[in-house]
This record gives sequence, structure tokens and C-alpha cells, in this order.
Amino acid sequence: MPVFNYSGRNARGELMRGHLESQNTQAVAAWMLAAGITPITIKAPTEVAQPEWLRKLNERALTDVDLLLFTRQMGAMMKAGVAALQALAAIQKSTLKPRLVRLLQEMSDDLDNGLELSGAIAHHPKFFNDYYVSMVRVGEGSGRLEEVFRRLFDQLEFQKQMKQKIKGAVRYPMFVMTAIGIGIAILNYYVIPSFAKVYGALNADLPLLTRVLVGTSNFTVNYWWAVIAALFLAVFAFRSWAATRDGRYILDKYKLRIPIIGSIIRKVAVARFSRILSTLLSSGVPILQSLDITAKTAGNVIVEDAILKVRAGVERGENFVDPLKATNVFPHMVGQMIGVGEQTGALDAMLGKIADFYEEEVDTAIADLLGLMEPVLIAFLGVTIGSIVISMYLPLFSLIGKLAGGPK
Repeated sequence: MPVFNYSGRNARGELMRGHLESQNTQAVAAWMLAAGITPITIKAPTEVAQPEWLRKLNERALTDVDLLLFTRQMGAMMKAGVAALQALAAIQKSTLKPRLVRLLQEMSDDLDNGLELSGAIAHHPKFFNDYYVSMVRVGEGSGRLEEVFRRLFDQLEFQKQMKQKIKGAVRYPMFVMTAIGIGIAILNYYVIPSFAKVYGALNADLPLLTRVLVGTSNFTVNYWWAVIAALFLAVFAFRSWAATRDGRYILDKYKLRIPIIGSIIRKVAVARFSRILSTLLSSGVPILQSLDITAKTAGNVIVEDAILKVRAGVERGENFVDPLKATNVFPHMVGQMIGVGEQTGALDAMLGKIADFYEEEVDTAIADLLGLMEPVLIAFLGVTIGSIVISMYLPLFSLIGKLAGGPK
């Protein structure tokens, strides 16, 4: 741990100086106050002053894991009966991430200024979404913050597991496609130019496919910088377009239409929708507000629009099922189960069962996809590389045939 130099004044006004090994400046300040010393300066001797923008740039960004750990720690503190301000101070002392330390300090300052915990959380929308803020606000109103943080932890853990499963599903194909790209790059840069020199020296008549490969290789070797620049520009343009509302809408629409993968994306969306809405309704959040929050956390513009249409129908006085079926986004079975839950007055419990069912469906679908993807990718790899190699050897076979059929 770093060593900090500090200075301050005690109760008699005497100047006190010294150094202390600690995690951060906040921990040193807490120790000084506990010892009856009013802090004046706290700094590390090896610390180099940096501009604010550079310091923030060098700090590691907050992740879903940070939010998950914060939620679990807050739940444990609430269960032990610790006040929110003391809980934030305890978590702040236990973390080594500067950005999280600063966020917790800002939240503590908000609590000191009279805000409730939900208000302090709402000041950091990049870390806490609307769903999180609403759940904490409900917990404050009902006096069940411990239960709310437990439910939030379960929901965040579910989302984390879904992301891990999806990442696991795409990791293998990304590895194979990367291997294909590297193989093609090696062939273009080293192998094909060597064959082209040989065929050029022999004045060989090249087939069309071979001429295309040689021309592509020559362009890549001579203008590799243009190829790299074009790739970067294409990625930048695509990401900029995908960040727009129209781009997201078109992209999300076609995601749902991709064979097999689209079905998995739809099941993930249904599981997320059901789980979040179930948690909100069981916590006492009004249904219109719950649908608003659920729409914002849908993760897909098409699903978000469908949920907002359901909300509009409910606001007009319709039941839950009819506008849900009219969207043609959610499976028919989901509408039937929600209809049963609405009629029996156990909508939140039925949504929980739907979420459980589709979570299992996602697991099965991902396993089936991985089993199907492996032979397809291996075959694609073999066909791609094999076609390039055969195309380069075709002129050689033609020359051998001519030599073998020539005069003896």
C-alpha cells in the first residue's frame, strides 16, 4: 500500500505532521478524524500531479462486476442493520478502484446533504439504471431495502450469466474466423506472390479464379495501408450508424430474423422481460411504471417498442394479454401464461415461471448451437483455405499436363 504524508491540527490547534500507510486518501482522512486531527493536506510523496481529464482517463471503468459486488455488500450491510451512510463508508474503505471510491464519496456527500439513497444513486445513471433506482426507491418506501438489494443481486447475477453464455457461444466462432483471417493474410502476403512470380516467368495461362487471387494479393501487398484504413473506416461507420435510433432499429430487427441465433436472442429478451417485470411487480411498483422501466432495460429496440405498445394498451384500460399478442414479438405461449396469471391475480409469480422456463430454453439452445456450429465452421475453414490452395495449383497442373503430353 502507498505511504501518505499528512498534516493537520489537533483539538488544541497544534500542527501535526506524519506519514501513514493506507489504501487511499479517504482512509487516511478517516483515521485522522478518529484520532482527533483535523486534516489539512494528505498526499503521497511519489504521487505526480495529473490533469483531471488525464486522471479520469487512466482510471479503470466501472463494470457489471463492480455493480454486482456493490449490491451484495449493500445487501449484507442492510441485513446487519447498518445505516446507508455508514454502509457506503465501509464499502469505500474496502475498494481499491479509484473511480468507484470517488463515486461512493459523491453518494456519501449527497446523503450528508439530505438526499435519500435512491436520490444519491440516481445521480449516477451510467452505473445505476432506472430499474435499479426504482427498486431502491421502493425499498426505502416499504422499509425492505435488504430484500430489494437481494432481488437486485439475483437479477444482476442472472444478467451476468446470460452475457457469459452468449459470449461463450460466440467465442468459438470468433476464434475460427480469426484463424481463417490469419490464414488468408499469410497466403495473400507470402504464398500467392511466390506462385505469381513462377507463373509469370513461365508465361502460364492462368484461370480466372487464379487471376482474381493474384490481383487481390498484389493489391493487398502494395496497398496494405489502404486495406487497414478501409477496415477501420468501415468499423467506425458501422458503429456510428448502429448508435443511431434508425440503425439500432434495423440492426435489432434483423438480429431477430437470423436463423437459430435470432431465436436465442428472442428467448433471452423474453427471459429478461419476464424476470425484471416480475421483480418490479412483486416489489409493489405500479404496472405502468414497471413496463416503462422494463422497456428501457430490454436491450433490443424491437422488444422495447413492443413493451411500450403493451403499456399503451394497459393505460387505455385493456388487459395485459391482447396488446402483448398484437406485437407479434413475444411467443404465443408467453401470452397464454400471462393471461392465466392475470386472471388468477398472480401475474408476478407467473412471470417468474416464464423467466425460469426461458432461462432453461436459452441454455439448451446455446448448447445445440455450439454442437451445430463446430462442424459447420470446420467445413467452412477447410473449403475456404482449400479453395485458395487449389486455385493456385491449377495452373501448375495444367503445365504438367502439357509437358506430359508433349513430344518425347
